[in-house]
Amino acid sequence: MKKLKVMSVIGTRPEGIKMIPIIKTLQNDPMIESVFVNTGQHKDQLDQVLNLFSIIPDYDLEIMKNKPSLEQIIATILIELSKILDKEKPDIVLVHGDTATTLAGAQAAFFRQIPVGHVEAGLRTFEKYSPFPEEMNRQVVGKYTTLHFAATETNKLNLLAEMVKEDEIFVVGNTVIDALIDVSSKQLEIPAHIRSIIDNPYRTILLTTHRRENLDELNDVYKAVNHLIKEYNDIQIVFPIHRNPVVRNIVSSSLPKNPRIHLLEPLDYYVFSQVMKHSHFIITDSGGIQEEAPALKKPVLVARKSTERIEGVEAGTLKLVGTNTEAIIKESQKLLDDSGYYHSFFQNKNPYGDGKTSEKIVSVIKNYFSS
Repeated sequence: MKKLKVMSVIGTRPEGIKMIPIIKTLQNDPMIESVFVNTGQHKDQLDQVLNLFSIIPDYDLEIMKNKPSLEQIIATILIELSKILDKEKPDIVLVHGDTATTLAGAQAAFFRQIPVGHVEAGLRTFEKYSPFPEEMNRQVVGKYTTLHFAATETNKLNLLAEMVKEDEIFVVGNTVIDALIDVSSKQLEIPAHIRSIIDNPYRTILLTTHRRENLDELNDVYKAVNHLIKEYNDIQIVFPIHRNPVVRNIVSSSLPKNPRIHLLEPLDYYVFSQVMKHSHFIITDSGGIQEEAPALKKPVLVARKSTERIEGVEAGTLKLVGTNTEAIIKESQKLLDDSGYYHSFFQNKNPYGDGKTSEKIVSVIKNYFSS
């Protein structure tokens, strides 16, 4: 009997973290032939994740060699992936989320009339430029998609509002919980300088910022951090800085040298998960962290004007504070001073899944083709 051929296309670190559990499930299924394409959009950071989970791509496009523009990234992936599709002729192409790789991967499959499975479908802010360009990427990908794998009922409702057929939508949870459970079970070495940070007596505030739409307002976020460091002698800031040179320039001009502000290079996923586990709370504009932190019972202050993870806000695991200095200071103070308020963030069920999302997705794919 001919095996079902499933091609997974990813290119960034967040995609890797969330898609590797699916790729591993596909590889372990005797009825499926798995093909994995790495576009190399975030090559160094994604390679760290692939090495952690012992996953090797079948194809590695390495598209970022000449520092291409966003338009060139999409065009290159579209052209090179089309060649691979012609060679492999998969039954379905899986893409994740809302990156340039996602958009180009879905479009390449559509041009070959190959069904697309969209993992983490239905996330919406309904604001064209927030996040930019991710919001429009995921809306466009939804038009190419055959199987929509939504993390939550809210995501399903978003898709239904866009006239997606209900029998094409599957609420399966988020694979980031699968990945977090997997990586948390590992016993790996943590670099000595990181170990010294997480083992010291200070309460840790983990900070991450990288959104394009926030670049002009990052200084306001860092003003809040500076205020908190001066006000509280028992806290420290742990800040793995995004590789975007614009972000780095703003950080260097906004955050003074301070022994309790730890400016770090990006951390591999295992080490980052350990820092999250040891954090008191998190200030972030990241999407994935909004899903991961509730599983670790860590409050999250979302430094964005809007979030597509509205379930976390409704469940009380996230607090939307934007980039406003005063709002960040006020909510941070409450988390540092009010234990009742602090614990309220994780008294409710994590809305993002039970760690079995990958199995559910693979089962849906097999049922779709068997019927």
